[in-house]
Amino acid sequence: MEYRSKQQWRGIPVIAVSFSGNATVVGVIAIGRVAAGVVSIGLVAGGPVALGLVSIGVVSVGLVAVGVVAGGLVAAGVTAAGLIGFGLRVGAFLF
Repeated sequence: MEYRSKQQWRGIPVIAVSFSGNATVVGVIAIGRVAAGVVSIGLVAGGPVALGLVSIGVVSVGLVAVGVVAGGLVAAGVTAAGLIGFGLRVGAFLF
């Protein structure tokens, strides 16, 4: 499955979705195995707002999350919340 919107912002599609192949999906809103965009969702996600198994961004959520605000099983950032957290303000949740 692959979709790219006809609308573009600065030369990149506003919405890009791809679950075929291992190519990186790039868009303002990017969804795929490897996604990069302002809002990115995928197994590996990077961008200002990133959600994925491994995510890197300003605000990131995932099993392994790195960002200014990070939440996940393993989280690193200025503000981090997770089972294992690294940062200036850390909330570690042990159940």
